Amino acid sequence: MSNIEQKAITTIRFLAAEAVQKANSGHPGLPIGAAPMALTLWKQMKHDPKDASWAGRDRFVLSAGHASMLEYSLLHLFGYGLSIEELKSFRQWGSKTPGHPEFGHTVGVETTTGPLGQGIANAVGLAMAEARLAAEFNREGFPVVDNYTYALTGDGCLMEGVASEAASLAGHLGLGKLILLYDRNEITIEGSTNLAFTEDVGKRFESYGWTVQYVADGEDTAAIAKAIDNAKADKTHPSLIIVRTEIAHGTPKANKASAHGEPLGADALKAMYEFYQWNEEPFAVPEDVKAYFSELQAGYSKQHTAYDAMFAEYKKTYPELYEKWVAWHEKKLPDALKNDPRLFSSADPKATRQVSGEVLNLFAEFVPNLFGGSADLAPSNKTELKGKGFFAADDRAGANIHFGIREFAMAAICNGIQLYGGFRAYCATFLVFTDYLKPALRLSAIMHQPVVYVMTHDSIGVGEDGPTHQPIEHLAALRATPGVLVFRPADAIETAYSYIMAFEADKPSVLALTRQNLPQYAETGEGTYKGGYIMKDTKSGKPDVILMASGSEVELIYKAADVLEADRIKTRVVSMPCLDLFDDQDAGYKEAVLPRSVRARVAVEAATAYSWDRYIGLDGATVCIDHFGASAPAGVLFKEFGFTVDHVVAAAKASLEKVKNWNKPL
Repeated sequence: MSNIEQKAITTIRFLAAEAVQKANSGHPGLPIGAAPMALTLWKQMKHDPKDASWAGRDRFVLSAGHASMLEYSLLHLFGYGLSIEELKSFRQWGSKTPGHPEFGHTVGVETTTGPLGQGIANAVGLAMAEARLAAEFNREGFPVVDNYTYALTGDGCLMEGVASEAASLAGHLGLGKLILLYDRNEITIEGSTNLAFTEDVGKRFESYGWTVQYVADGEDTAAIAKAIDNAKADKTHPSLIIVRTEIAHGTPKANKASAHGEPLGADALKAMYEFYQWNEEPFAVPEDVKAYFSELQAGYSKQHTAYDAMFAEYKKTYPELYEKWVAWHEKKLPDALKNDPRLFSSADPKATRQVSGEVLNLFAEFVPNLFGGSADLAPSNKTELKGKGFFAADDRAGANIHFGIREFAMAAICNGIQLYGGFRAYCATFLVFTDYLKPALRLSAIMHQPVVYVMTHDSIGVGEDGPTHQPIEHLAALRATPGVLVFRPADAIETAYSYIMAFEADKPSVLALTRQNLPQYAETGEGTYKGGYIMKDTKSGKPDVILMASGSEVELIYKAADVLEADRIKTRVVSMPCLDLFDDQDAGYKEAVLPRSVRARVAVEAATAYSWDRYIGLDGATVCIDHFGASAPAGVLFKEFGFTVDHVVAAAKASLEKVKNWNKPL
């Protein structure tokens, strides 16, 4: 290791330690211990600090997101425009240096990390996207898609189940351009990893089909560089490089749990200065270190220039491929798709999961960059893209993905696919299993990534599988998650419009779809865009009562309205396929659909009532289910749990009576 390289590593260490100390919050240990590994990697990565979104760049994921100051120090030194003032503002209001790296907030951050393990799964998705896009667009002499995906992880990530799920799939798929660097410092918040984590991680990854290398000394940059070169040379297996480091190396807190998640403290920081013989002021970057990184930047710019020249020639040589490239990176859906009459042609009773499959395959005719699959449930979710092949170790051109029974990894991988660019990612399972994937869906929302979650078997309509498979609280939990659109369509038309909105959104969407057949309605349509709309109204003036529902229960309120009208009770039927979108409408529209003067209201949904309180008011009623289901045929369950026309009619009359009593003079 050269003197200037050692000095650069020391600079990284002190920037991280000083920032955490100034904030009096953060994780200094890993950044200090992993600095040699990080610099060695970033030096040889293909990237351009002057253009962080350059398509030809390698991808770097800091899966151990608590070590964010390591990445921020690198971004500053490599010239990504992250100022020294931002480092001084670590973890403070309005800074570009939040506690964990956030995509879209800090230039150069590829994905939001922090919840441990998900970064590894994101990296698997990025590597899958690279392989799929390369198969589609690369031609002899024109490697327009050719990058490696690197992830830096710690002990904690490798304890999380999602990392194992994703690594298992990566090995099966032979993702040879995925390289995972493991900062093995063997310390967590509670102490030594020996307290709870004594497995042989290398053998585990070997069993997954990974190539595993060991570097005994985290300070040995030559050995680390050689291991990275070896990993890059293996194009048929993902690689794990296990680097034995010392947390907070060179400080009195080295190899101690206290170095993990708290500042070093003034005394330990002073001792660190003495150990490294560092004579600089806090947050100082020596001039020779600045010159060192400037020289590196010039090399990266040359790589980018060469890529641009190659791509320009590619555009001339393969103009049709270039046009397809542009189309694959377009966010708006083609008008020809949205105007295709087949989207809105269903007439016979159908389950919305069946309609979903038909719509998804129609989308694939116009949108060839759909890339996704199901957690071993494609025949039930109806999510296979017919004739599009399956992405595999020996077929990178397949558009379908066999995720296996790995819901959490599936969703986190789809985040990586979506982040890579060029794809519209989707995944599928049963709605009840959103419990398994929710943390990844939450990160989709935080990152504004429009991953589409196709969730079928959306209620007690699952039937005989019983309460373990019948979602009750799930719709409310999903609707409570900021930045997620939750669609529960009532028929084929609403399903088609839901898909259009989901694939054009700037946020993730969940489509909750039925197992059982539903009728088709003449009255459904573009009102779906508003999230809620008047589907059927009384013929004589202002309604006395408003019935509202989503999905399969629209059938109940539709029929109940006829009974109430026959009983001279003026009734409005409101379909609410997406409460989130309805809430986003202006006050005038919401008043027109749900006028405040109509206080008698009933909300009907085969799920918990929590989502509906804000619509029914003090006088309204719900026909919902606030307990777990049971094992029986779906028709029996709906009847036994009160999802009948008679029960809805009774609830409407009870609400009317309540309003009437409130209006009586005291």
